[in-house]
Amino acid sequence: MGPTGASDDLTVLPGLLRGWLPGRRWFAEKGRPLQAVRIASRTELPAPAGLLGLDVLVLAVSFADGPDRHYQLHLARRAGAGPDRLGPAVIAERDGVVLYDGLHDPAVTGWLLDAIATGTTVDGLAFVPEPGAVLPTGETGTVVDAEQSNTSVRWGERSILKIYRRLSPGLNPDLELHRALRSAGVGAVAALQGAIEGSLDGLPATYGLLQEFAAGSQDGWERAVRAVREGRDFTADARALGAALADVHLALRDQLGAGRADPVAMAGYWTSRLETVAAQVPVLAPHVPAIRAVYDEVAGLDEPVVVQRVHGDLHLGQTLRTPEGGWLIIDFEGEPAATPAERRAPDSAVRDVVGMLFSFDYAAFHHLLSHSGTPGGGLGSDTPGARAAHAWSTANRDAFCIGYAARTDTDPRTHAALLRAYELDKAVYQVLYETRSRPSWLPIPLTAITRTVSGRSR
Repeated sequence: MGPTGASDDLTVLPGLLRGWLPGRRWFAEKGRPLQAVRIASRTELPAPAGLLGLDVLVLAVSFADGPDRHYQLHLARRAGAGPDRLGPAVIAERDGVVLYDGLHDPAVTGWLLDAIATGTTVDGLAFVPEPGAVLPTGETGTVVDAEQSNTSVRWGERSILKIYRRLSPGLNPDLELHRALRSAGVGAVAALQGAIEGSLDGLPATYGLLQEFAAGSQDGWERAVRAVREGRDFTADARALGAALADVHLALRDQLGAGRADPVAMAGYWTSRLETVAAQVPVLAPHVPAIRAVYDEVAGLDEPVVVQRVHGDLHLGQTLRTPEGGWLIIDFEGEPAATPAERRAPDSAVRDVVGMLFSFDYAAFHHLLSHSGTPGGGLGSDTPGARAAHAWSTANRDAFCIGYAARTDTDPRTHAALLRAYELDKAVYQVLYETRSRPSWLPIPLTAITRTVSGRSR
């Protein structure tokens, strides 16, 4: 393959990646002391024209403070491509050959799309088209800059391929749930077009997902924040979002079934999280007894809690409003901090409902935090700004529940104890997240805790 052989490249690559990986946006372990990188598996793909080689590598990354993680890298090689052309995708240049992240090369992503379209399999790595999918082969793919934990490539207005960077054994819920929703004909999700599937640790693993690109759609978070900023009504959108989520929940229950969960065990899980977070965030400690009391209400329920497959990480940023006025729910991977088993575990549909209710709080209150000279944004005060923010959130929370109930004949607000417990568990999680990532936003979940345990209406 020219002056630098593939075997030589793979020998030196782990050392090169130790310095390169922490700078990638999608590398989730940036704060952890990286010890070593090992190539756990290699699938050699046919090199597209102009390339000297193309491999799909699974990297085992080890750390001083915990277990290994597995990451996916499309290692491409070109002669004389030069760092300027490929920018941050370049890993190194050796003897006139550039080693780089192939997902930033249209020749590589074009090959991946063609492979899905033709149902190609290479050494156990299967490129699988969905029945009836028509793919934009021949068009040029472009990496989506906004992606964080994964890398997505878009082909015009028709398709988007999400490559999962951090891999785990087992079918990714994003693919599993999209397939179930496609089978049910649900219109509230972007149409699935294909997938890339292989294995990891002897179990099936999902390497990528291809779906229809929602051309012209607007991010739900951006639309809601703009409505808050401009003082516009959002309740029609909130009601439609509730209906869209209900359609998703009904279809998932029909396709994948439902079960029953022990409320005592659920309360125990929440209490364990509460104690863990309170030990790390002292400001939460005064609220612990009141939160536990709400969890105890759920533990005392007479009947098991109905559980099913859910989205697991739902908020306004996981929704798109289409040009036709409908809503799409996206990214069914589940909570990023959860284990693969936790992401696939059934949960109450209330989990997703609460995720959206909280998101309305965030849309209203983050604006108040940003534009108030009062410490903490005055969220708990009786100022005109605080009243307006609470009124906006309350109106949209109610509209969302009304939209949800119109499809399911069950209003989430009628399950008061369960709803309050899930809200508090979500708030506890957000307290830890905001403390670590966005301290200025910490008043939002703390205010939610105060209001929820007091039993006051929003």
